[in-house]
Amino acid sequence: MSICSFNSSAELIPPVATDPHGMNSALPVSGTSLSGHLHLRCECRADGVPYISEQSFRAPVHLSKSHLDHGHLVQSIVNPTAGFFDGDILDATIHVAPGAKLVLSTPSASRVYRTRSGAAAVNSQHFDIGEKASLEWIPEPFIPHAGARHVQRTKINLHPTGSLLFFDWIAPGRVAMGEIFAYQQLRWELDLFLGDALIARERHDLRPGGDSLEALRAKFPAAHYLSVYVAGKLAENWPAAELDALSGDAVYLGHGPLTGGVSVIRALCRDSLAARKLIETLRPLLYVAAGMKPPGLGRIFC
Repeated sequence: MSICSFNSSAELIPPVATDPHGMNSALPVSGTSLSGHLHLRCECRADGVPYISEQSFRAPVHLSKSHLDHGHLVQSIVNPTAGFFDGDILDATIHVAPGAKLVLSTPSASRVYRTRSGAAAVNSQHFDIGEKASLEWIPEPFIPHAGARHVQRTKINLHPTGSLLFFDWIAPGRVAMGEIFAYQQLRWELDLFLGDALIARERHDLRPGGDSLEALRAKFPAAHYLSVYVAGKLAENWPAAELDALSGDAVYLGHGPLTGGVSVIRALCRDSLAARKLIETLRPLLYVAAGMKPPGLGRIFC
């Protein structure tokens, strides 16, 4: 895993062979697994104010009340259960209609627990950002417990005139409990399309028993991994010098341009405090560089 070099329209992480244990299919766990969905569409009223025009959801996901801030509709996505278990499936589809501005966040960390059956929990999410629309996705950390297996598949379709700020934060585990890279396997996939062009493809296949974690462990023994995609207005005035200055004893950060005005940031952080501080610095830095104020998230971490 390289955080300092990027190749447009190519895989950032090479794909791996199919899992012989069937990780890419969610085996049912009778009576204990959940099959949830989220469908959300954000549109603009005639006066330009964004609103949720369509919504449908089922456990393990729930929507809290949205609010407006600096022209953006801010919506929190909540998991009212303890977290994800093996066999759980979540399919999410988010549409941001032309001209609408949507911020999606989670108020707490996402957790996946030890697999009992050998199957993985699966989260498939599709984001569609229309003409002159804007989407920010800023979840709290993803925390895999010891023995967990999880697949996350993300597809982003971004209109060439749209804007995007997309965060991912992966923790090494429950560090306070001594669970550092103690999960069985994480499969992390992402495809980003700008119009019809594939701009970035990621395939992370992380297994503590092999060499897939070498890059994560090379700098910090319990590294938190941050990934940020930025596009549209938020990437036009790129604060390269300010980003370079964020690397230090607790953060190892790299950034660079992709095709079509899309930029990407990668960072390894020494611990959760360093990761949170970095996000709290990055988010306003990118908004201010674009001449905008960051919308409040409606929680302590704004």
